[in-house]
Amino acid sequence: MKVILVALLYACCGLVFAQSADDLLNKSGNTDNVTVFGMGYDMKMYSPLKQINKSNIKKLVPAWTFSTSNDMGDLSQPTVYNGVMYVVNGNWTFAIDIDTGRQIWRQPVNYDRGALRVAGGGALMRGAATIYNGKLFRQSLDAHVLALDMKTGKQVWKEKYAEFKEGYKGVIAPMIANGVLINGTGGGESTTRGFVEGYDPETGKRLWRTWTIPAPGEPGSETWPNASKPDAWKYGGGSTWQSASYDPELDLIYIGTGNAEPYNPVYRDGADSLYTASLLAIRPKTGEIAWYYQYVPNDSYDFDSTAECVIADLMVNGEKRKVVINAHKNGFMYVIDRT
Repeated sequence: MKVILVALLYACCGLVFAQSADDLLNKSGNTDNVTVFGMGYDMKMYSPLKQINKSNIKKLVPAWTFSTSNDMGDLSQPTVYNGVMYVVNGNWTFAIDIDTGRQIWRQPVNYDRGALRVAGGGALMRGAATIYNGKLFRQSLDAHVLALDMKTGKQVWKEKYAEFKEGYKGVIAPMIANGVLINGTGGGESTTRGFVEGYDPETGKRLWRTWTIPAPGEPGSETWPNASKPDAWKYGGGSTWQSASYDPELDLIYIGTGNAEPYNPVYRDGADSLYTASLLAIRPKTGEIAWYYQYVPNDSYDFDSTAECVIADLMVNGEKRKVVINAHKNGFMYVIDRT
């Protein structure tokens, strides 16, 4: 009976589950749908809705509550499409009727529980389930990226992107840029080597991977001299545990990288340690690093640079500039030309 009722709900409401590029770009300013982490590609986390304001906020009362069955609590942002809210944590993915709080479906995340020992924060997710073309995209704690069918919650595909036993962990929201699923990883504090990668969202095939720590001979490798530890680049940190922002006009994603490893720069021979503690501008179709800005060369204070990369057009000295903004862990606010 439950399956029949769910089917009727979708049939009667006429829900459409194919999300176009325009849905992701939200060109119409539609506040009914939130398909990506950060409330949009610009990562401003801002809603223009005006129904709730200073004069009536004191009158708000709970309309419904829903338990997500996670003793560790939740950090993820819900996403919403056509009246359905999608919520993720380390153990579950939920689809919830946004008007009533009624569960439409729930799907367990089948992951190796050994990953909990690596994750540190328990079964927590920092991102969201990204919505695109009838699918939800998310990570699992044991370093997999997966796609679920929006209607049923059934798994469409699942790919292992790293080995959690080496310290990698899945805690972020993948995102779609120019038809490519962009994925990052946590685990830099566990002496892993960070990366950003792109997948075909339909099949789960990996299209490219860009390491945030260059190998010997690659651009930036000269900042890892490490005469005493020549293989330090293999575990140099630079994890990408926050979702990227995206400028479709420039066709660039902007993503911050984590701290260098080991924490003590003495063990990195005191060099800049690219591309840790940096902002990377990456072409989503190829993974090419178009440009970078290193906030903290030779980081020695755990100044990971993974806060949201906010996209805006600002007037600077009387000229309108395309910028990316980062409120950094080191106490400074950075405004950088994003072109």
